[in-house]
Amino acid sequence: MENPSLVKMTTQTIRALKGQRAIVCVTAYDTPTAQCADAAGVDLLLVGDSVGNNVLGFANTVPVTLDMMVHHAAAVARARTEALVVADLPFGDAHLKPGDVVKSCRRLIQEGGVEAVKIEGGVTVAPVIARLVLAGIPVMGHIGLQPQQVNVLGGYRKFGQRVPEADALRADAEALERAGVFAIVAEMMDPRLAADLTRTLHVPVIGIGSGPDCDGQILVAHDILGMNEGAPSFAKAYANLRETMRAAFATYAAEVRGKIYPAAPAKSASSVEANK
Repeated sequence: MENPSLVKMTTQTIRALKGQRAIVCVTAYDTPTAQCADAAGVDLLLVGDSVGNNVLGFANTVPVTLDMMVHHAAAVARARTEALVVADLPFGDAHLKPGDVVKSCRRLIQEGGVEAVKIEGGVTVAPVIARLVLAGIPVMGHIGLQPQQVNVLGGYRKFGQRVPEADALRADAEALERAGVFAIVAEMMDPRLAADLTRTLHVPVIGIGSGPDCDGQILVAHDILGMNEGAPSFAKAYANLRETMRAAFATYAAEVRGKIYPAAPAKSASSVEANK
């Protein structure tokens, strides 16, 4: 397989990576972050509705609207990345009338500039996903923890640890594959179940908090960079930009108050002679 940093990733190249190498995915919400992740060779950039709690100050993803998603999707798409750009269909939109779901996805692609959409849900949303695929809209599935269901769940937890729930998740995954998704995100899923789905499905399984045996992994850029307080337990910070930013702002504030910044302009030789 070619080096992904040298080719434009598509839904088909992402799918073809299954069994070849691990797929690297990052959730991003703006142009500079997308550019940096792309330069590092990330395969897939997800414009997640987690922009709500990571950037916009909401407690969860539920308040995020389609207009918000289009806005942030367009910012990432303008980075013109080699990575595939995917955007979340926000809360409630997947359960509208099929024609309206198509319209929402069309906005993300035409106005947001993304190349695919991600939809939470399994068996219940599989029929509408099949319709979207027929309409030329590539879809990435999402099962396990579905953050848009937080008000029903009452909180976040691990999924698939008991047989009935594991069987239901397996049915969800199989329904999504039959519907034509090019990949499936498995969030906060029992690692044994995630590994089993990875072995049995023909599409890539991208894990987030679901163990090391998935076809790929995805993390939010803010968690990778150490910008969030109270990051999920499965997240790993590879930097501490929160402290770096705080220190930079503090230094700036001190220099302004101390009249250090901006520095006084240096006097030219001619002005020095004129003052003699």
